Amino acid sequence: MLLTTRKLTKTFPGTVALDGVSFGLEAGEVHALLGENGAGKSTLIKCLTGVYSRDAGEIELEGRPISPASTHEAQELGIGTVYQEVNLLPNLTVAENLTFGRQPTRFGMVSGRKMRQAAAEMLSGYGLDHVNVSRELGTYSVAVQQIVAIARAVALSGKVLILDEPTASLDARETETLFDVVRGLRERGLGIVFISHFLDQVFDLSDRLTVLRNGRHIVTAKTSEMQRLDLIHHMLGHELEEAEDRRSRREAGAERLRFTGLGRRGKVEPFDLAVREGEVIGLAGLLGSGRTETADILFGRTPADRGEATDSEGSVDLSSPRAAIAEGFGYAPEDRKTDGIIADLSIRENIALALQARRGWSKPIPRQEQRALADEYIRRLDIRTSDAEKAVGELSGGNQQKVVLARWLAMNPRFLILDEPTRGIDVGAHAEILKLIGELTGQGMSILLISSEFDELIAASDRVIVVRDRRHVSELVGDEIETGRIIKSIAAHDTAEGAAP
Repeated sequence: MLLTTRKLTKTFPGTVALDGVSFGLEAGEVHALLGENGAGKSTLIKCLTGVYSRDAGEIELEGRPISPASTHEAQELGIGTVYQEVNLLPNLTVAENLTFGRQPTRFGMVSGRKMRQAAAEMLSGYGLDHVNVSRELGTYSVAVQQIVAIARAVALSGKVLILDEPTASLDARETETLFDVVRGLRERGLGIVFISHFLDQVFDLSDRLTVLRNGRHIVTAKTSEMQRLDLIHHMLGHELEEAEDRRSRREAGAERLRFTGLGRRGKVEPFDLAVREGEVIGLAGLLGSGRTETADILFGRTPADRGEATDSEGSVDLSSPRAAIAEGFGYAPEDRKTDGIIADLSIRENIALALQARRGWSKPIPRQEQRALADEYIRRLDIRTSDAEKAVGELSGGNQQKVVLARWLAMNPRFLILDEPTRGIDVGAHAEILKLIGELTGQGMSILLISSEFDELIAASDRVIVVRDRRHVSELVGDEIETGRIIKSIAAHDTAEGAAP
């Protein structure tokens, strides 16, 4: 075995990130490392590359114990990493990036000729004969930059290569080019750890796979012997059981919005979606499947580069979040601490933000009106606080989520996007938010609900759109909305078949 961990453990305050994880990588294999958010993948990689020190367990490279204390030390041992966001300098030339920190010199000065020659030699065998090593790296495509990053990592390390979501920003042709490079490195005997949320790519490229869940090792198997449906079960921890259907059936209202051929290259393939008054549309899929990317396009955070949005009056402007807010759209993002709340501002100020943005900053909302608004939603949503002037960052997670919801409800949006609205909150707040969703749709609001919890989607949704590998692959309605059908749609290899092989 080239690289081995035994009972690797890493804890943070209040969290066991790795709980006795054992993992093995062979020379000359591509080993996929899989798991949902919080599974422990990033922590394992950071322990292997010296970013984190482990609390317990062992790491061996070629049979020898190692304890890298930094990424530089890990590189010297033979372990290199290439991340989704290329960690190179786009304003330097390709040659300078490839030789950075070890440029060839002559008479104590960097030799440009030798540097370019060394860079060309490093790129030989990577299919980049067309690349001019004297050009700035940033002038080339992301795919070329990824391969340059791989070439540098292999030159610095040469034993273990870790690829962390390397295809997230690549199209199909660029992905295949990158895979050709990875296959070539496998033939040269490198051990390659491949982290990806794209299951088609995992089955196409990897020899073996390991699944982590909640910081624990779940399974390691040959990829060719793993059924897709079983893999989904291992990753999510769900079995094919019927969830109690608690939805109160609603009659579909009139069509409110229509999205036609909407998409963005490298983010989400073009999709069609009609939104009716008073309905909840669920969006299901694995982490990285395109759920949040869809929401970002619908709210203008990542403007679409194709397709159109319309309503009964004509075109709908989704060119920016400000434009989407003006069109009556609201968005409660998944990461409320980073993208939702402004922790140092008061509850009152946080709640008033969206309404102020819709009115325009030239027409400030009077403080008295802000206070009345905050008091109303503190009461309506039962936000547990002593005062509306309390900083939001001092509230519990569930109450912070309620403040984010209050912000958009104060604006009275016609279309509200909720990305994981109940993640990380207690059971009581969870039930209150689901009850609120029912009340809002009863009043005619349209909601897009993104959730990793299938029971939640089943309970709340009138329709469920399944997203896989950046594509909207199926739509479930009525009695089709059940756990088994959702999982099978996520796992299906051929969208035309609609079932796992």
